[in-house]
Amino acid sequence: MNEQAPLSREDRIKNLKGIGSERKRVEDARFTQGKGNFVDDINLPGMLFGDFVRSPYGHARIKSIDKEAALAVPGVVAVLTAEDLKPLNLHYMPTLAGDVQAVLADEKVLFQNQEVAFVVAEDRYIAADAVELVEVDYEELPALTDAFKALDEDAPLLREDIKDKMEGAHGPRKHHNHIFLWEEGDKDGAEKALSDAEVVVEEMITYQRVHPCPLETCGCVASMDKINGKLTLWGTFQAPHAVRTVASLITNIAEHNIRVVSPDIGGGFGNKVGVYPGYICSAVASIVTGVPVKWVEDRMENLTSTAFARDYHMTGKIAATKDGKITGLWCHVLADHGAFDACADPTKFPAGFFHIVTGSYDIPVAYVGVDGVYTNKAPGGVAYRCSFRVTEAAYLIERMIEILAHKLDMDPVELRMKNFIRKDQFPYQSALGWEYDSGDYHTAMEKAMAAVDYDALRKEQTKNRAAFDRGETRKLMGVGTAFFTEIVGAGPIKNCDILGLGMFDSCEIRIHPTGSAIARLGTISQGQGHATTFAQIVATEIGIPAEDITLEEGDTDTAPYGLGTYGSRSTPVAGAATAMAGRKIRAKAQMIAAYLLEVHEGDLEWDVDRFQIKGNPEAHKTMKELAFASYNQAIPGLEPGLEAVSYYDPPNMTYPFGAYFCVVEVDVDTGVVDIRRFYALDDCGTRINPMIIEGQVHGGLTEALAIAMGQHITYDEGGNVHGGSLMDFFLPTAVETPTWETDFTTTPSPHHPIGAKGVGESPNVGGVPAFSNAVHDAFAHKGLTHTQMPHDHWRVWQTAQKLGLTD
Repeated sequence: MNEQAPLSREDRIKNLKGIGSERKRVEDARFTQGKGNFVDDINLPGMLFGDFVRSPYGHARIKSIDKEAALAVPGVVAVLTAEDLKPLNLHYMPTLAGDVQAVLADEKVLFQNQEVAFVVAEDRYIAADAVELVEVDYEELPALTDAFKALDEDAPLLREDIKDKMEGAHGPRKHHNHIFLWEEGDKDGAEKALSDAEVVVEEMITYQRVHPCPLETCGCVASMDKINGKLTLWGTFQAPHAVRTVASLITNIAEHNIRVVSPDIGGGFGNKVGVYPGYICSAVASIVTGVPVKWVEDRMENLTSTAFARDYHMTGKIAATKDGKITGLWCHVLADHGAFDACADPTKFPAGFFHIVTGSYDIPVAYVGVDGVYTNKAPGGVAYRCSFRVTEAAYLIERMIEILAHKLDMDPVELRMKNFIRKDQFPYQSALGWEYDSGDYHTAMEKAMAAVDYDALRKEQTKNRAAFDRGETRKLMGVGTAFFTEIVGAGPIKNCDILGLGMFDSCEIRIHPTGSAIARLGTISQGQGHATTFAQIVATEIGIPAEDITLEEGDTDTAPYGLGTYGSRSTPVAGAATAMAGRKIRAKAQMIAAYLLEVHEGDLEWDVDRFQIKGNPEAHKTMKELAFASYNQAIPGLEPGLEAVSYYDPPNMTYPFGAYFCVVEVDVDTGVVDIRRFYALDDCGTRINPMIIEGQVHGGLTEALAIAMGQHITYDEGGNVHGGSLMDFFLPTAVETPTWETDFTTTPSPHHPIGAKGVGESPNVGGVPAFSNAVHDAFAHKGLTHTQMPHDHWRVWQTAQKLGLTD
């Protein structure tokens, strides 16, 4: 029998499909064949269904609730109200921001579509019919939907439950509708920089209220087993372990008796981080009835009552010299949090990481203050495909840079290059307290400029403007630039916790005797490709092919405790935990290899998938051989097996960055914006899977397009929500979405075990200002300084009309 020739080193690397390989997503087979397992696919014997009675008013007092007619409907099992939850102390639940939120409205409703009663029935159609029969007598109250009026003397009192509480979770409250004032930086120094400056620009910039709108809405199945006392929750949870802890705190059920499972999740984008009344009510209903209860919201409920994003009103001021050197930054934010402060931000930072607002620029002094206020809107403030208010911060600084360039009559790219943090300044301490790990901004911008031929674009634009002024065209060309630095990898316990839980993450790896492996993590994928990319990290670290590695997430009974997936923290935190667990296994394997090869450990070197004797690569032991040997007590007295657990608390955040260019043509007579070209260069450090990175960038840019060009949830003075259905809320299709051009530079993070920084949020962070800057640039020569998003056809046409450009 002929022996197979040994594989070359290049073939071994290729077979491994480790870090850097364009490995196809292993998850796709089941999704493309309709074999996914989502919450609504879960059907248990005897399962009941829940549905909510919701308020038609934005602000009203509940005078009475009559549920008799609903209870008389055949198949209706129960109708829960706040009065039913009070004896259980479950009528309010803690939010991730340290506030409390009504599970079911208690005496007052504070936003339209707030949950008032929970109907439980034998099927969802009976439940929906019974919802219509619950009679609620409301006394309508004046609604507050303008954040700028929230702190007025005569502003309506919204939160009667905390009206006398003048100390909030984040410090003093100065008004009954005030939540917090959060400040960072040197206020006096920033104000002095402004007073001494040769040039000052100021603008109030609003980042409108939008919604993540994942493909799958929120839902759960709760099942209480009264025999063993165990509560199981299947749900659309981005942080299942945190949900388990919160559920234990709320219900007083011991945490070991609660199992939380996140099956397949159809998109999250921050919308599925928090805890919603549907989860609590389903659990209570299951505890009371003794059978499983399912709740799944519809699209309108998702858009109008689950966590929104943004709604930041930002006043920015930049001080600079006449030649464009920035000397200071001052900004104040009025943050509309809705009826309850339910933001998913680290405890120490009620405005998230907004103090990354200095962006990519070497600004010597800066100050930021954020006032959070209550209004009669849905609560939330989630990180919609961004890391805790980073998108708002990036939008503000990138618009302010454009406004400064306009005032100085200076090319916006030249202004950026003049103020970039230099490569030799890293690690860089920002004026607002962050230590940027690494960067090479000038190289990235120069590569991007060359790729789009920036000088040629500006020459073309000059010709276009001349042609427009002569009446030869009705379209104006805009060139939008954005250069962003994001802060991701929420995890350093010294900086980040949620409700006292440090934002570390975890990985457990177990090698089987035959040389395959399983990795369990505290994260949960919502489309990021974890089963593909984390297997690649393990493959590189322990030398087992990625195709022989299984990944498990989302089950708190089997996965080690972790803080979940959001804010681009999977790779920076859980990816690091994975690499560190792999290195623990490799260290033990090296001991076994040295014993079997009869050499000292220091005489061995690691090569792709094996340990070999230095200078004698023919003498080696592969990882597969070592795995089998480890289960036979290869070294007398050494524990059998190869497995390890790593809980990783990162020393710092990571700071991916990018240079984006957008070229548009604006029809001044229709307001239609044609996106002619969009180029996105990202630097996310070490690239684990280039193909998945490209997909992530495509998805993030499409969401950025939606936000910049159309998404907006508004409220009228009566508290009625507009934009609460997909008839009004813009989701781009293939028709509106342009072709994306992607590119990269690579600047590894010096403190991450594999140098990775994270990329999933970056295209949303950088994409929105790039789109907005392009639209503004089209009108810049006609005197436009700033106009608010979104830049839909109507608003763009209005801008052209105000500038006197329409017929």
